Amino acid sequence: MATAGNNLSFYDPKDLPNGAHFKVGIVVSEWNSIYTHGMLEGAKEVLIACGVPEDSILTQSVPGTFELPLASQMLLEKVDGVIAIGSVIRGETAHFDYVCEAAALGIKDVNLKTGKPVAFCVLTDNNAEQAQARSGGHLGNKGIEAAVVVLKMIALRSELSM
Repeated sequence: MATAGNNLSFYDPKDLPNGAHFKVGIVVSEWNSIYTHGMLEGAKEVLIACGVPEDSILTQSVPGTFELPLASQMLLEKVDGVIAIGSVIRGETAHFDYVCEAAALGIKDVNLKTGKPVAFCVLTDNNAEQAQARSGGHLGNKGIEAAVVVLKMIALRSELSM
């Protein structure tokens, strides 16, 4: 497992772009909210620590992970980048595979179609214990990691647009 024994959520705001002029969207799935809420809080913590004004963080809820790509695309009309937060836990049917693949490919497509960054913050875990470990537990918080990604990608886009 790639994150076994590693908490990848440590960051230093001094090493990240100043987000004072960034508008960031967060699209968060209501499904598995016990995990998505933790990632949402982690993402907001990073954005604020890096200077993004609270009124420049637009948060939108969607029913589930499948809806993240479309909601991200819609939100990108108003913001510089989006963090797409979801959690899918494997069950007894192939539903897990379809939802995870659709979300991953959809978010990738939105990135390429719009030229604006959408950070993939979707847990695709086998069980609830794995989801807890990655949404603020002993393996960190993927929301923190996704916020770092979106800040760096917004800055890169700005830098290359000059």
